[in-house]
Amino acid sequence: MATRRRREKGGFLTLVVTLTISIHMEYLNNLKRAMSILADHPKTYFIGQAVEYEGTGLYNSLCHIPPEKRLELPVAEYFQSGLANGMAIEGLIPISTFPRWNFILMGTDQIVNHLDKFITMSRGKLTPKVIIRVAVGSESPVDPQCQHKGNFSEAFRNMTQNIEIIELNEPEDIIPSYEKALYRTDGISTILVEFADYCKTK
Repeated sequence: MATRRRREKGGFLTLVVTLTISIHMEYLNNLKRAMSILADHPKTYFIGQAVEYEGTGLYNSLCHIPPEKRLELPVAEYFQSGLANGMAIEGLIPISTFPRWNFILMGTDQIVNHLDKFITMSRGKLTPKVIIRVAVGSESPVDPQCQHKGNFSEAFRNMTQNIEIIELNEPEDIIPSYEKALYRTDGISTILVEFADYCKTK
């Protein structure tokens, strides 16, 4: 009887662990589903760091996307932001991917002084749409320190008028937010803020 009880207890523990892992995968699974929705659109391209090759956690939600939809770029954030602007002006929908908010600071000029201002400077004739994907760095299991885990959402809200910043705090926020960014026709670009730790906890 004791052996049987131990087996039953082990089976229960296995069930609990399985359910916990499944629940905690919801955030990441929804990110993967959202990326698939984006990839299905004929005008979208994923550009940035760790888009074609492993290197950051964002790659885990992109590795299933067809290679022809992904363009790996060097660590050149100003260039990346400018390239995204140019692609959007030509009618494409770039998903410009930055592994950390701290890295996007190098491309801020192209985002704040150009992407955000195109509609105003052209009096509404130029409305390029860029989807910017950025993450707040993970603090677990290793703290990357202050240069890698900033969240500058509020600062960018204060600096822009034609870019919406959406923080993805819950798994259920992810797909509707990316669909909004993809299909919107209001001339507004979107920065979608993911939280790396939630891929392990939600």
